[in-house]
Amino acid sequence: MDGLSDCGTRAVSVIGFIGSVFSPWYRWSGRKNPQNHVCINVATYGKGGRFTMTDRGTSALRQTASRFEVGPSMMRWENDTLIIDIDEISSPPLISRIKGQIRVIPSALTNVELALTDDSSHIWRPFAPRSRIEVDIDRPGWQWSGEGYFDANFGTRALEEDFSYWTWGRYPTGDGATCFYDATRLDGSELAAGFHFDETGQATSIPLPPKAPIRRSLWAVKRETRGDAGAKARQVQNMLDAPFYSRSAVETTLNGERTTGVHEALDLTRFRSPLIKPMLAVRVPRRSKWTFS
Repeated sequence: MDGLSDCGTRAVSVIGFIGSVFSPWYRWSGRKNPQNHVCINVATYGKGGRFTMTDRGTSALRQTASRFEVGPSMMRWENDTLIIDIDEISSPPLISRIKGQIRVIPSALTNVELALTDDSSHIWRPFAPRSRIEVDIDRPGWQWSGEGYFDANFGTRALEEDFSYWTWGRYPTGDGATCFYDATRLDGSELAAGFHFDETGQATSIPLPPKAPIRRSLWAVKRETRGDAGAKARQVQNMLDAPFYSRSAVETTLNGERTTGVHEALDLTRFRSPLIKPMLAVRVPRRSKWTFS
Protein backbone atom coordinates (compact mmCIF):
# COMPACT_ATOMS: atom_id res chain seq x y z
CA MET A 1 0.00 0.00 0.00
CA ASP A 2 0.98 3.61 -0.33
CA GLY A 3 -0.39 6.97 0.71
CA LEU A 4 0.13 10.71 0.37
CA SER A 5 -0.77 13.15 3.12
CA ASP A 6 -3.48 15.72 2.47
CA CYS A 7 -0.92 18.46 3.18
CA GLY A 8 1.44 17.08 0.54
CA THR A 9 4.52 16.92 2.80
CA ARG A 10 4.44 13.27 3.92
CA ALA A 11 4.12 9.90 2.20
CA VAL A 12 4.32 6.25 3.18
CA SER A 13 4.55 2.85 1.53
CA VAL A 14 4.28 -0.65 3.02
CA ILE A 15 4.92 -3.86 1.06
CA GLY A 16 4.43 -7.38 2.40
CA PHE A 17 6.60 -10.04 0.73
CA ILE A 18 6.53 -13.82 0.64
CA GLY A 19 9.61 -14.38 -1.46
CA SER A 20 11.16 -10.94 -1.14
CA VAL A 21 11.78 -10.16 -4.82
CA PHE A 22 14.34 -7.39 -4.16
CA SER A 23 16.19 -9.26 -1.41
CA PRO A 24 19.75 -10.31 -2.34
CA TRP A 25 19.46 -13.10 0.23
CA TYR A 26 16.49 -14.58 -1.61
CA ARG A 27 18.40 -14.40 -4.91
CA TRP A 28 21.53 -15.95 -3.41
CA SER A 29 19.42 -18.77 -1.92
CA GLY A 30 18.27 -19.78 -5.41
CA ARG A 31 14.71 -18.64 -4.67
CA LYS A 32 13.77 -22.20 -3.68
CA ASN A 33 11.79 -21.39 -0.53
CA PRO A 34 9.79 -18.13 -0.63
CA GLN A 35 8.52 -18.63 2.94
CA ASN A 36 12.11 -18.42 4.17
CA HIS A 37 12.45 -14.88 2.77
CA VAL A 38 9.56 -12.82 4.09
CA CYS A 39 9.38 -9.15 4.88
CA ILE A 40 7.13 -6.22 5.72
CA ASN A 41 8.93 -3.32 4.09
CA VAL A 42 8.03 0.09 5.54
CA ALA A 43 9.20 3.40 4.09
CA THR A 44 8.21 6.86 5.24
CA TYR A 45 8.94 9.97 3.18
CA GLY A 46 9.25 13.57 4.24
CA LYS A 47 10.90 15.10 7.28
CA GLY A 48 12.08 12.30 9.56
CA GLY A 49 11.46 9.62 6.91
CA ARG A 50 12.97 6.15 7.32
CA PHE A 51 13.40 2.94 5.27
CA THR A 52 13.07 -0.59 6.67
CA MET A 53 13.38 -3.89 4.81
CA THR A 54 14.43 -6.86 6.94
CA ASP A 55 14.61 -10.27 5.24
CA ARG A 56 13.25 -12.84 7.74
CA GLY A 57 13.05 -16.63 7.86
CA THR A 58 10.18 -19.13 8.07
CA SER A 59 9.91 -18.86 11.85
CA ALA A 60 8.82 -15.22 11.46
CA LEU A 61 5.82 -15.97 9.21
CA ARG A 62 2.26 -16.50 10.47
CA GLN A 63 -0.84 -16.33 8.27
CA THR A 64 -4.58 -16.69 8.51
CA ALA A 65 -7.35 -15.75 6.07
CA SER A 66 -7.38 -12.21 7.49
CA ARG A 67 -3.85 -11.74 8.86
CA PHE A 68 -0.31 -11.61 7.47
CA GLU A 69 2.31 -11.47 10.23
CA VAL A 70 6.09 -11.20 9.78
CA GLY A 71 8.07 -11.00 12.99
CA PRO A 72 7.09 -7.86 14.94
CA SER A 73 4.81 -6.36 12.25
CA MET A 74 1.52 -7.44 10.70
CA MET A 75 -1.28 -6.60 8.27
CA ARG A 76 -4.81 -7.57 9.26
CA TRP A 77 -8.35 -6.98 8.08
CA GLU A 78 -10.91 -5.81 10.60
CA ASN A 79 -14.32 -5.49 8.96
CA ASP A 80 -13.65 -3.22 5.95
CA THR A 81 -10.37 -1.72 7.19
CA LEU A 82 -6.83 -2.92 6.56
CA ILE A 83 -4.80 -2.31 9.72
CA ILE A 84 -1.01 -2.35 9.53
CA ASP A 85 0.87 -2.60 12.83
CA ILE A 86 4.52 -1.58 12.42
CA ASP A 87 7.50 -2.30 14.67
CA GLU A 88 10.66 -2.24 12.57
CA ILE A 89 14.26 -1.02 12.65
CA SER A 90 15.35 1.23 9.79
CA SER A 91 18.37 0.52 7.59
CA PRO A 92 21.68 2.43 7.60
CA PRO A 93 22.62 5.21 7.63
CA LEU A 94 19.67 6.37 9.79
CA ILE A 95 19.15 3.47 12.19
CA SER A 96 16.15 3.87 14.47
CA ARG A 97 12.88 2.20 15.39
CA ILE A 98 9.67 2.85 13.46
CA LYS A 99 6.62 1.91 15.48
CA GLY A 100 2.96 2.72 14.94
CA GLN A 101 -0.16 1.90 13.00
CA ILE A 102 -1.59 2.66 9.56
CA ARG A 103 -5.26 2.21 8.75
CA VAL A 104 -6.39 1.85 5.12
CA ILE A 105 -10.11 2.39 4.51
CA PRO A 106 -11.06 1.50 0.92
CA SER A 107 -13.98 3.24 -0.77
CA ALA A 108 -14.62 -0.17 -2.37
CA LEU A 109 -12.78 -3.39 -3.27
CA THR A 110 -12.41 -4.44 -6.89
CA ASN A 111 -12.43 -7.84 -8.58
CA VAL A 112 -9.93 -6.91 -11.30
CA GLU A 113 -6.84 -8.95 -12.20
CA LEU A 114 -4.43 -8.18 -15.03
CA ALA A 115 -2.01 -10.78 -16.39
CA LEU A 116 1.29 -9.03 -17.09
CA THR A 117 2.60 -11.89 -19.26
CA ASP A 118 0.90 -14.17 -21.79
CA ASP A 119 1.28 -17.24 -19.58
CA SER A 120 0.07 -15.36 -16.45
CA SER A 121 3.38 -15.85 -14.67
CA HIS A 122 2.83 -12.36 -13.19
CA ILE A 123 -0.52 -11.00 -12.03
CA TRP A 124 -1.46 -7.50 -10.85
CA ARG A 125 -4.42 -7.28 -8.47
CA PRO A 126 -5.58 -3.72 -7.59
CA PHE A 127 -7.65 -4.43 -4.49
CA ALA A 128 -8.44 -0.86 -3.47
CA PRO A 129 -7.39 1.83 -5.97
CA ARG A 130 -9.08 4.55 -3.93
CA SER A 131 -8.80 4.64 -0.14
CA ARG A 132 -8.32 6.91 2.81
CA ILE A 133 -5.42 6.27 5.14
CA GLU A 134 -4.74 7.26 8.72
CA VAL A 135 -1.11 7.23 9.83
CA ASP A 136 -0.02 7.20 13.48
CA ILE A 137 3.73 6.64 13.86
CA ASP A 138 5.59 7.52 17.05
CA ARG A 139 7.48 10.48 15.63
CA PRO A 140 6.66 14.19 15.70
CA GLY A 141 4.63 15.14 12.64
CA TRP A 142 3.79 11.55 11.69
CA GLN A 143 0.14 11.59 12.65
CA TRP A 144 -1.77 12.41 9.48
CA SER A 145 -4.52 11.41 7.05
CA GLY A 146 -4.45 11.26 3.29
CA GLU A 147 -5.16 9.54 0.00
CA GLY A 148 -4.31 5.83 -0.07
CA TYR A 149 -4.03 2.83 -2.35
CA PHE A 150 -3.72 -0.96 -1.88
CA ASP A 151 -2.81 -3.63 -4.44
CA ALA A 152 -0.85 -6.87 -4.87
CA ASN A 153 1.41 -8.59 -7.37
CA PHE A 154 1.80 -12.35 -7.66
CA GLY A 155 4.44 -14.19 -9.68
CA THR A 156 5.89 -17.63 -10.38
CA ARG A 157 9.14 -16.35 -11.90
CA ALA A 158 11.62 -13.64 -10.97
CA LEU A 159 10.73 -10.23 -12.40
CA GLU A 160 14.05 -9.94 -14.22
CA GLU A 161 13.36 -13.25 -16.02
CA ASP A 162 10.39 -11.72 -17.84
CA PHE A 163 10.85 -7.92 -17.93
CA SER A 164 13.50 -5.38 -18.78
CA TYR A 165 11.60 -2.24 -17.72
CA TRP A 166 8.26 -1.11 -16.39
CA THR A 167 6.41 1.90 -15.08
CA TRP A 168 3.26 2.03 -13.04
CA GLY A 169 1.19 4.91 -11.70
CA ARG A 170 -2.03 5.46 -9.78
CA TYR A 171 -3.82 8.80 -9.76
CA PRO A 172 -6.90 9.86 -7.75
CA THR A 173 -9.52 11.72 -9.76
CA GLY A 174 -12.74 13.51 -8.94
CA ASP A 175 -14.79 10.41 -9.70
CA GLY A 176 -12.43 7.63 -8.59
CA ALA A 177 -8.91 6.65 -9.59
CA THR A 178 -6.94 5.86 -12.74
CA CYS A 179 -4.04 3.39 -12.98
CA PHE A 180 -1.53 2.82 -15.77
CA TYR A 181 0.77 -0.17 -16.28
CA ASP A 182 3.42 -0.09 -19.03
CA ALA A 183 6.15 -2.69 -19.38
CA THR A 184 8.72 -4.00 -21.82
CA ARG A 185 9.08 -7.77 -21.69
CA LEU A 186 12.35 -9.58 -22.37
CA ASP A 187 10.90 -11.05 -25.57
CA GLY A 188 10.48 -7.50 -26.87
CA SER A 189 6.70 -7.36 -26.54
CA GLU A 190 5.02 -4.47 -24.77
CA LEU A 191 2.33 -4.25 -22.09
CA ALA A 192 0.22 -1.08 -22.07
CA ALA A 193 -2.87 -1.00 -19.88
CA GLY A 194 -5.06 1.68 -18.29
CA PHE A 195 -8.04 1.33 -15.98
CA HIS A 196 -10.43 3.77 -14.39
CA PHE A 197 -12.06 2.77 -11.10
CA ASP A 198 -15.17 4.51 -9.83
CA GLU A 199 -16.08 4.98 -6.16
CA THR A 200 -17.91 1.62 -6.09
CA GLY A 201 -14.84 -0.27 -7.34
CA GLN A 202 -16.21 -0.79 -10.83
CA ALA A 203 -13.31 -0.98 -13.30
CA THR A 204 -13.30 0.19 -16.91
CA SER A 205 -10.48 -0.32 -19.40
CA ILE A 206 -9.75 3.11 -20.89
CA PRO A 207 -8.12 4.39 -24.08
CA LEU A 208 -4.52 5.18 -23.24
CA PRO A 209 -3.45 8.81 -23.27
CA PRO A 210 0.02 9.45 -24.70
CA LYS A 211 3.16 8.80 -22.69
CA ALA A 212 4.49 11.81 -20.81
CA PRO A 213 8.22 11.84 -19.98
CA ILE A 214 9.42 12.72 -16.49
CA ARG A 215 12.93 13.90 -15.69
CA ARG A 216 15.22 10.97 -14.90
CA SER A 217 15.73 10.07 -11.24
CA LEU A 218 18.86 10.93 -9.25
CA TRP A 219 20.26 7.54 -10.32
CA ALA A 220 19.28 8.36 -13.93
CA VAL A 221 16.49 5.77 -14.10
CA LYS A 222 14.29 6.54 -17.10
CA ARG A 223 10.77 7.59 -16.11
CA GLU A 224 7.51 8.18 -17.94
CA THR A 225 3.81 8.15 -17.16
CA ARG A 226 0.70 9.04 -19.15
CA GLY A 227 -1.37 12.19 -19.45
CA ASP A 228 -3.39 14.41 -21.76
CA ALA A 229 -1.75 15.32 -25.07
CA GLY A 230 0.49 18.35 -24.65
CA ALA A 231 0.32 18.31 -20.84
CA LYS A 232 3.53 17.92 -18.86
CA ALA A 233 4.14 15.48 -16.02
CA ARG A 234 6.51 16.34 -13.20
CA GLN A 235 7.82 14.93 -9.95
CA VAL A 236 6.51 16.80 -6.91
CA GLN A 237 8.11 14.61 -4.23
CA ASN A 238 11.05 12.20 -4.39
CA MET A 239 10.23 9.11 -2.36
CA LEU A 240 12.64 6.26 -3.06
CA ASP A 241 15.66 6.50 -5.32
CA ALA A 242 17.81 3.43 -6.06
CA PRO A 243 20.15 2.48 -8.94
CA PHE A 244 17.36 0.38 -10.53
CA TYR A 245 14.17 1.80 -9.02
CA SER A 246 12.35 5.09 -8.52
CA ARG A 247 9.22 5.83 -6.50
CA SER A 248 7.89 9.38 -6.44
CA ALA A 249 4.80 11.54 -6.21
CA VAL A 250 4.04 12.69 -9.75
CA GLU A 251 1.64 15.31 -11.06
CA THR A 252 -0.02 14.77 -14.44
CA THR A 253 -3.21 15.78 -16.27
CA LEU A 254 -6.04 13.34 -17.03
CA ASN A 255 -9.13 14.46 -18.93
CA GLY A 256 -8.27 18.07 -18.11
CA GLU A 257 -7.90 17.38 -14.38
CA ARG A 258 -4.55 18.00 -12.72
CA THR A 259 -3.86 15.16 -10.27
CA THR A 260 -1.01 13.93 -8.09
CA GLY A 261 -0.42 10.23 -7.50
CA VAL A 262 2.29 7.68 -6.81
CA HIS A 263 4.53 6.52 -9.67
CA GLU A 264 7.25 3.90 -9.94
CA ALA A 265 9.82 3.01 -12.58
CA LEU A 266 11.80 -0.23 -12.47
CA ASP A 267 14.88 -0.92 -14.60
CA LEU A 268 15.31 -4.69 -14.46
CA THR A 269 18.27 -4.67 -16.81
CA ARG A 270 20.15 -2.80 -14.09
CA PHE A 271 18.69 -5.03 -11.38
CA ARG A 272 20.17 -8.12 -13.07
CA SER A 273 23.68 -6.76 -12.54
CA PRO A 274 25.60 -8.82 -9.93
CA LEU A 275 26.99 -5.56 -8.56
CA ILE A 276 23.55 -4.55 -7.28
CA LYS A 277 23.12 -7.45 -4.83
CA PRO A 278 25.98 -6.55 -2.42
CA MET A 279 24.76 -2.95 -2.42
CA LEU A 280 21.26 -4.13 -1.50
CA ALA A 281 22.58 -6.31 1.32
CA VAL A 282 23.55 -3.14 3.21
CA ARG A 283 19.97 -1.87 3.05
CA VAL A 284 18.28 -5.26 3.45
CA PRO A 285 19.63 -7.07 6.53
CA ARG A 286 18.95 -10.79 6.99
CA ARG A 287 17.41 -12.02 10.29
CA SER A 288 16.69 -15.71 9.86
CA LYS A 289 15.49 -16.50 13.41
CA TRP A 290 12.37 -15.28 15.17
CA THR A 291 10.35 -16.41 18.19
CA PHE A 292 6.79 -15.19 18.73
CA SER A 293 6.01 -14.39 22.34
